[in-house]
Amino acid sequence: MTRLLAAVLSLLLTVSTALAGSPYGPAPGPLRIVGGGPGGGCIAGAVQLPVEGPGFQTIHRNRSDFWGAPVTIAGLEMLSRQAAAAGLPSLLMEDISHPRGGPMQGGHVSHQNGLDADVGLDMRARPLLVQASVESVVLASMVRPDGRDIDPYAWSPRVVMLLRMAATLPGVDRVLVNPAIKQALCREVTGDRSWLQRIRPWWGHAAHMHLHFRCPADQPECVDLPPIAAGDGCDATLAWWFEQLDQPAKPQSGKPAKRPPPPPACKAILAGG
Repeated sequence: MTRLLAAVLSLLLTVSTALAGSPYGPAPGPLRIVGGGPGGGCIAGAVQLPVEGPGFQTIHRNRSDFWGAPVTIAGLEMLSRQAAAAGLPSLLMEDISHPRGGPMQGGHVSHQNGLDADVGLDMRARPLLVQASVESVVLASMVRPDGRDIDPYAWSPRVVMLLRMAATLPGVDRVLVNPAIKQALCREVTGDRSWLQRIRPWWGHAAHMHLHFRCPADQPECVDLPPIAAGDGCDATLAWWFEQLDQPAKPQSGKPAKRPPPPPACKAILAGG
């Protein structure tokens, strides 16, 4: 009876996680990825990352969605296996996309076509999260409160190892991190630095990395991001981010940022049914 009850609870958790934040399940049919980046998008034929698996756990399940393109889900599972083999703690997975893509909660502009995923960066030793804590866990920041450098108490070579694994995954286009994290990598990484090109600075992203996968070759409606500039990115373009910290704060308009409408091709996919 205990095993049966556990199985039922696991099934209910999987169903609730699958539909978190979205009124519909995945759109049936073959894979179809539309749009991408800040222009919005959607996806049909999405697949779901399991609630947990070898080397990973999903967190914040009541407000996150874990659906994505097959390349994204396969990439996350590969990253988790690599991390586990290297002795890293279980990876904590957050938002990927809604079952059909489209705008997400929490201010995300991307995460709309199944090609983006957030993964926690804290690589300090810890046990697996129990069910009671997966919703409330707070990811530890790798960055000092002033935003000018990493927090030495949270940072370690293990974080660098994870970032390198992520940047060299098949299909990964770029990995977004806080500028202070990029700065630390520029300062510390020796030998092969070619993978640093894919590590790009962006606002926030102090406690997690954002993996963005390239459009699969058989998805003509999918829109890739502009190509990354040549070089390792440890130059004036990185310094610009820190110069912004000295600029006066911009007044708040009080109005939420307006999101672009999804591509017309997404209307039928997002309509449900």
